Amino acid sequence: MDYSSIKTPERCYADFCLIPVGTGTLSVAKEVAEVQRLLKASGLKYTMHSAGTTVEGSWDDVFRVIGQAHSLVHQTGVVRIQTSMRVGTRTDKNQTAEDKVKRVQDLLKKDGE
Repeated sequence: MDYSSIKTPERCYADFCLIPVGTGTLSVAKEVAEVQRLLKASGLKYTMHSAGTTVEGSWDDVFRVIGQAHSLVHQTGVVRIQTSMRVGTRTDKNQTAEDKVKRVQDLLKKDGE
């Protein structure tokens, strides 16, 4: 098999948590704010939450912007960054992160009826 011909998935979502290491401070708010500015400028759909950010789009765009986030934080003087990620794809339908949350919320609404 020619593995070089395998294409990446058309769309994905990645939940990522970028962690600057060795900054001398416990707060990462400045770095998170910089990454959020980058995500806004990227035009990709994203949602920040208390433990990271979910970003959605094409495989190449999502991974490009996460790489750019690393470069951006490195430019602030941070020499080491660790990022944890969970990446999801599906081929049966186009579903956003918001759709996934709404599906669970709809089920929970039925509990109150």
